[in-house]
Amino acid sequence: MDLLTSKLNWYDLYRTNYDLTDLKGANRLGKTVIDGEERVYKRGFTQAEYTPFLRNASTLQMAGEGPLLGDYLSDYMNREDVRAAFNLDSSVPTWEMCSETLRYNSQDEASYWIYPILRNKYRLMFYSGDTDGAVTTFGSKEWIDRLNWPTTEAWRPWFTNGQVSGYTESYDGLDFVTVKGVGHMAPQWARQPVTDMITAWVHGERF
Repeated sequence: MDLLTSKLNWYDLYRTNYDLTDLKGANRLGKTVIDGEERVYKRGFTQAEYTPFLRNASTLQMAGEGPLLGDYLSDYMNREDVRAAFNLDSSVPTWEMCSETLRYNSQDEASYWIYPILRNKYRLMFYSGDTDGAVTTFGSKEWIDRLNWPTTEAWRPWFTNGQVSGYTESYDGLDFVTVKGVGHMAPQWARQPVTDMITAWVHGERF
């Protein structure tokens, strides 16, 4: 199974990975010139680096091979003209997909503990792309159900231009929304539906 799924994007299972770069030493590091100084940056991330919590990483990635994801974005963001467009000072480090400085520790409860603290102090909304294989809609629905908060609006579809864009259910203290056919980066791949949904939610309107 690991071999058969080794080139899937676990953060967006239905998203096609175009022109994947095989992870080889020569492809891992990129070089750019900033103010006449050559700098090195890490190109993209492997699936194993994105999801270190997945114990059964693919055999290819465990062997230091397999595809790089987002290497093209790393190259683009580190171009000198792109940095200039963002008004970045030359002292700003090169850009990488995820932080190598911050270290995230796994907790059994993840962010579960914060919701009861925030309840009734702030309006809370949790949305989930339903093709996210890393932070799954099913898993999110499970921990939300375990909050045991009363349901104030039953599970129903929500629409964009007459088409189903996902489903939503409201609890006493939290709104849960799914986004249909996209993964972890739902706003990137479902721009109008997510923009309309969040705008309506912020203004307290039904969507």
